[in-house]
Amino acid sequence: MFMNAMPFAISFLFLPLAALGAICGGGWMLLAPAYAFVAIPALDSVMTLNEARLDSDTEEGALFWHRLLTWLWVPIQLAMIFGLVWIVARYDALAWWEVAVMAVVVGIATGGIGITYAHELMHQQNRFERTLAEILMCSTLYGHFCTEHIYGHHLHVATPDDPATARRGETIYRFLPRVVVDSFRSAWRIQSEQLSKRGLPLWSARNVFWRYAGWTGGFVALAALIGGWQGVGILVLQAVVAILLLELVDYIEHYGLLRRKKANGRYEQTQPHHSWNSGHQASNWLLINLQRHSDHHYKPRKRFPTLQSYPESEAPQLPHGYPWMVVLALLPPLYFRVMEPKLEAWQARFYPDEVA
Repeated sequence: MFMNAMPFAISFLFLPLAALGAICGGGWMLLAPAYAFVAIPALDSVMTLNEARLDSDTEEGALFWHRLLTWLWVPIQLAMIFGLVWIVARYDALAWWEVAVMAVVVGIATGGIGITYAHELMHQQNRFERTLAEILMCSTLYGHFCTEHIYGHHLHVATPDDPATARRGETIYRFLPRVVVDSFRSAWRIQSEQLSKRGLPLWSARNVFWRYAGWTGGFVALAALIGGWQGVGILVLQAVVAILLLELVDYIEHYGLLRRKKANGRYEQTQPHHSWNSGHQASNWLLINLQRHSDHHYKPRKRFPTLQSYPESEAPQLPHGYPWMVVLALLPPLYFRVMEPKLEAWQARFYPDEVA
């Protein structure tokens, strides 16, 4: 299984590329963004679509190397964030604008890779991996995502009740403020209801928001201790970029897709055709099969190497991998030009009786 896991390790190239940028400054700072948004899409364009996967009943022990990759990213992410804070605090080698650029570069890594790994970890049932997910999310100042995603998004996906499902015709610039605010409200409401069912008050030690606040406060204090207000600024800026990337991905994953409401007022069960997918190989390696999103929502407990791809007859397909799609989403006229025909085809294929 070691050799099967190794292609997914390409995400770890972010560490040396970001380190070179922080040490050398100038054009070297563009290495990591170019890797994510140029090199990976270029590889996608020349590689065949990948449908390979491990059997879904593969034992946990056989997936050790795949799991280890997600565990190892935790110290790497913390080293990238606080290593940058330390370099800026100890050396006067970078101009203020270079510091800002490097914080953005780190945010691309923590949002594109770190939150993707956190997403994998938070779906597991053991406390160790779920704690790692909380560490990753709180280091991007977005700990509540661990609650909202599991107990909110997966329940309400592809319905108007889900903050993370983009409405048809909604631009990313309208989606972003809505999802950031509503996802926090959703997470707080979910936790309040869970505590109430157990007969516990909001100030109970069982309220996970205390834990999120503890991790987050600890990271802010550490940044301040190492780098003062500038260190806190670096932490916050990388978090803003990471959250932006997360919500850009949320935006494209379910854009315009809706589950049908049944006569009893409930929504139909989530099916593969309620998520957008991409079989592009390099970006699936980079994002540990996150682009096989239909199978993830259909069977959320699956580990990433066992997720399967679906043909277009069963699930809608994106024309590119996520790296190019998130860039396209920032340009609404182009995004809609690409996605509207695909949405119409989706409607005709899966809900022909509802086509106007």
